[in-house]
Amino acid sequence: MKAAELLVRCLENEGVQVVFGLPGEETLELMDALLDSRIRFIETRHEQGAAFMADVYGRLSMKAGVCLSTLGPGATNLLTGVVDAYLDRAPLVAITGQVSMNRRHKESHQHIDVISMFKPVTKWNTSIPKAEVIPETVRKAFKIAQTEKPGSTHLELPEDVSEEQIGKERALEPLHVQAPVTPDPSPAQVARAIRAFAGTQRPVLLVGNGVIRGHAHDAIRSFARQLQIPVLHTFMAKGTLPDSDPLSLYTIGLQARDYAAVVMEQADLVIAVGYDFVEYAPCFWNSRRDKRIVHVDVSPAEVDEHYIVEVGVLGDIRLSLEHIGAGLTPFDLLWAQGARKTIIEGFEAELAGAPSWPLRPQHVIRDLRAVLKPDDLVLCDVGAHKLWMSRMFPCEAPNSCIVSNGFAAMGIAVPGAIAAKLWGPERRVIAVTGDGGFLMNSQELETAVRLGLPLVILVWRDDGYGVIRWKQQVRFGRTSSVDFGNPDLVRYASSFGAVGYRVTEPHELRSILVDALNSKVPVVIDCPVDYSENLRLTERLKSLPH
Repeated sequence: MKAAELLVRCLENEGVQVVFGLPGEETLELMDALLDSRIRFIETRHEQGAAFMADVYGRLSMKAGVCLSTLGPGATNLLTGVVDAYLDRAPLVAITGQVSMNRRHKESHQHIDVISMFKPVTKWNTSIPKAEVIPETVRKAFKIAQTEKPGSTHLELPEDVSEEQIGKERALEPLHVQAPVTPDPSPAQVARAIRAFAGTQRPVLLVGNGVIRGHAHDAIRSFARQLQIPVLHTFMAKGTLPDSDPLSLYTIGLQARDYAAVVMEQADLVIAVGYDFVEYAPCFWNSRRDKRIVHVDVSPAEVDEHYIVEVGVLGDIRLSLEHIGAGLTPFDLLWAQGARKTIIEGFEAELAGAPSWPLRPQHVIRDLRAVLKPDDLVLCDVGAHKLWMSRMFPCEAPNSCIVSNGFAAMGIAVPGAIAAKLWGPERRVIAVTGDGGFLMNSQELETAVRLGLPLVILVWRDDGYGVIRWKQQVRFGRTSSVDFGNPDLVRYASSFGAVGYRVTEPHELRSILVDALNSKVPVVIDCPVDYSENLRLTERLKSLPH
């Protein structure tokens, strides 16, 4: 048995079903070993696409997604998706090839120090110096990647090590898979948390992505409903409480003062559950540093002058909420009703009026939600559309709208949708992206066609970088280098073997979406969007009462 074969056996032992990547000269042995494995290798068109696929696969499965590249440019191309998983807390294991050990001490073709490059953006990484350490390094990479807070890890396999022959006398085997047990919360801290509610009249639950990672959405729902506490979600926690629930306040996440910020300003106690600063910094919702905060999570709170914790309850989030809730009585429902009214009335005012042309973002969202089932899966790219989708798109279930918001890397939606469809082939999947983000990884449309994956890509087209244009207009009153041209997206889709649609008037979108979702092949929808609504939103939010 060769070292590469042992590594593949260790991947199988970890339950890996799919590896995303590109083959290379330094990974020839590994690619050959995968042929005899039950692991499916998904050949992508770019290493960044492979890393994004592993990222999203890890978010949905909560088992580390795996991506593979060769050395040098393959590794550098992989990096953006690896960093996205690192900051978005998605379990991922990246594997890269490397030159043989006898070339590493000198200048050599395509050789760069990949370990040093990956070190700041992974939880742990290492180069495998010899075959005998493979079982330990693979087990450690997966254990660290999947342990809360999850993230990316990296293994480098030099070419000569992958070829190393392992004699039968060495008897190297994969290690037993173990995961650390999340501890129970401290009874003393639970009691302190209960006391922190004394005198509170306007509590708010601030729910972060850690709740979804911890499968604690049912606990949040029970806690909120039992105590009649309204719930604000970060963008990455959408769907924890159904937005149809009278206690849902949708999301908080705009740097501008949105309706959710008006509610937060009135709150006298914030129960932050599974909340991570990379999702939305405390300075945006606690600028006056006057909020009393109860921190409920697996990990201690990060240090921040705007996040001074009164009580921290660490341990299993579900048990923490259950124990805290057992010591409290319901709050006056009028507070939650008033908070909900602030959010809903704001959204209704934005939606008022007949659909215009090009379509306003609010009306695109309304049509999209109308044709989707509660458990359909939306992958949201990064751009102006992300801000609209994150704040207004109603969600009924966790992980039904995936938003990249820690690293916020453009180009994630198309490869992410491919990974989502591979993970849950029975679910309908739609990628929502801007024309900027779409063309960053649109080459993966060929991957979707080759794999026969019926997914939908809804492109919000404004022929420019919408968020930057918006910010430039607000700050300077003019724009700089944000406009570009686009190919004919319908013909572009057809050239890959996909189906293309173009929305040409306001009432077409809904019927096109229905047709697209019933397609047996990938579909690209070119939907012109009126982003002048961005400035109108800015003015509307400026007029909110203090």
